[in-house]
Amino acid sequence: MLRPRIPTMPTPTGIVAPTVYVAPIEQQQHTTACTCQHPAPALATARAIPAVRLTPAGLLAVVGGGAAVVLVVGAVLVSLLLAVAVTAASVAVCAVVLRSMLNSPRHR
Repeated sequence: MLRPRIPTMPTPTGIVAPTVYVAPIEQQQHTTACTCQHPAPALATARAIPAVRLTPAGLLAVVGGGAAVVLVVGAVLVSLLLAVAVTAASVAVCAVVLRSMLNSPRHR
């Protein structure tokens, strides 16, 4: 029961997977650029990403939102740190109490 068993190869079914033929990629010849002068495309001369302009009220909203996010994340992290500290202190107190309970019968 505990000896490993090597799987045997099943008998062939007669189904043969077709071979895949990969056609060679033909290199395309690029023609030379024309010598006439075309105007530059509009996107090449202008910036691709338009500048964002904020009004003073919008800027104040963005700064206020960022400050709120920082305060909320800070409060969550401080509460997690406090929870870890309280848990560590309680485990330490429990360890001291258990140690004193286990050592006290030997001293009496």
